[in-house]
Amino acid sequence: MPYLPPTTAIAEPLTLPVNLRVRRAIRDLIDQAAKSQGRSRAEFMIDAARRAAEEALLDQTLVRVDRQTYEQFLTVLDQPPGGEGFDRLMLAPSPWKQ
Repeated sequence: MPYLPPTTAIAEPLTLPVNLRVRRAIRDLIDQAAKSQGRSRAEFMIDAARRAAEEALLDQTLVRVDRQTYEQFLTVLDQPPGGEGFDRLMLAPSPWKQ
């Protein structure tokens, strides 16, 4: 029997509309941010919504490890920060103080 793709893949358009109503101040803020990045309002909002959705789902991700790996993880967390990378970070000038 030949492979047939799911019917939803054939029937659905490549993009779907999403309609939102927002206060003028919020729309103006979004427009200003989009313009600062050289993007349209739609591009900016789609990217921001996609990133927020990914973060929301990643925050709910459960990582399972064995007891030994978990204990090692806790040991690393309990160690004080240090090393070349940490020292370099602490010596870097704060951008808001320049």
